[in-house]
Amino acid sequence: MAKDKKVEQITDMEVDFAQWFTDVCTKAELVDYSGVKGLFIMRPYGYAIWENIMSYLDGRFKELGHENVSMPVLIPESLLQKEKDHVEGFAPECAWVTHGGSEELPERLCVRPTSETLFCDHWSHVVHSYRDLPMKYNQWCSVLRWEKTTRPFLRGREFLWQEGHTIHATEEEAREETLQMLEVYADCCEKVLAMPVIRGDKTEKEKFAGAVNTYTIECMMHDHKALQSGTSHFFGDGFTRAFNITFTDKENKLSFPYQTSWGMSTRVIGGLIMTHGDNNGLVLPPKVAPIQVIVVPVAQQKEGVLDKAYELLDRLKAAGIRARIDASSNSMGWKCAQWEMKGVPVRLEIGPRDIENNVCMAVRRDNGEKVTVGLEKLETMIPQVLDQVQQGLFDKAKENLDSHIFAASSVEEAKALQEEHGGFIKTMWCGDLACEEKMKEEAGMSSRCIPFDQENLGDTCPCCGKPAKHMIYWGIAY
Repeated sequence: MAKDKKVEQITDMEVDFAQWFTDVCTKAELVDYSGVKGLFIMRPYGYAIWENIMSYLDGRFKELGHENVSMPVLIPESLLQKEKDHVEGFAPECAWVTHGGSEELPERLCVRPTSETLFCDHWSHVVHSYRDLPMKYNQWCSVLRWEKTTRPFLRGREFLWQEGHTIHATEEEAREETLQMLEVYADCCEKVLAMPVIRGDKTEKEKFAGAVNTYTIECMMHDHKALQSGTSHFFGDGFTRAFNITFTDKENKLSFPYQTSWGMSTRVIGGLIMTHGDNNGLVLPPKVAPIQVIVVPVAQQKEGVLDKAYELLDRLKAAGIRARIDASSNSMGWKCAQWEMKGVPVRLEIGPRDIENNVCMAVRRDNGEKVTVGLEKLETMIPQVLDQVQQGLFDKAKENLDSHIFAASSVEEAKALQEEHGGFIKTMWCGDLACEEKMKEEAGMSSRCIPFDQENLGDTCPCCGKPAKHMIYWGIAY
């Protein structure tokens, strides 16, 4: 709560959630502003969080047979124009290079907003036979999209991400890939970032430009708004036909292969902040925290304290725990507030009296609970405490999600529930674009997804009264 706040330079989230978010991003030293609007500098602590996310995802991708590649940063305009829906979807966000040195280029080059066209052009050269398939590639890179309104992590003009691209001989195989990769993202959010998700289909209006189907994982933030945290797209053979990618199948017939793409970006760090943070700053799940345990010596000027603190640090590191020590001359209060602001999951305190009793004190960042740890049990107890913090954060976020999903049977009821509680409003839906737009215009909510786990809330669409086809989630999103 606001009354418990220890860091005065962070705005209370209850007063101004948007400013609280920006304060946390800068005060916890995750980002800095560059000289170009919307292009943020990711500082070492922020990048270390991304590295841990990258490490998990890259390992999963490679387990599933994907290989990392690197595509050019510039796309010729003629190449981008080959898939009509795709270019129309990205046209408003494209940044163009028109000059090389002092000379005007014969063709404009787009700074990549995404790389589907580059992969397709490459595959048109190298795919010949069914024996070449599948090709399962992933790229770690940055992309540029000229957003009008920008915020750290959530809406940058340049951001880091991975984009997976695969091409398959059959539709069945490609669809299986699309759903499999969505589940990888769901696992990353739930098991690593402690962010519960809702899995589902995007509507025709909200799907990726050029996709047949877009699947999404939707998370709920502390302020009960939604965040799309990862997407996976089934393209069918639309791109392969546009780029004339063909292969000789097992019956020796010329066929068009089927394509997928999927991506997760540094935007998910924004989700991490808004899911778990509090008025004292970041709260990081141990599995993604750059520093899992900060050792803080108490009365470090007294004989033997620093030596014992460094001994504990070495033991933690040897046990595979990401640990650091704060042996600075700052006050104990400053140190505690600083490492709480940076979201370190466990603070380990050791002082003269602790040494006498052969114990240390572990303080959990998520709930402030203090745990006395016998020094002989350090290597077994601290991992247990870290696991408890990880699970505690997931359970708290899951309770926030579950308690802010409401069913409505009319647009008026949906609007009233959103205004009173926020969160996800679930209704039936006929599937018509006009009704989707009506919910946006009259209730201020966009469609989040058609969840895989369907419920029957009634027979008719609340917007038009026609027979319903699906249950759908609505919400206000970042």
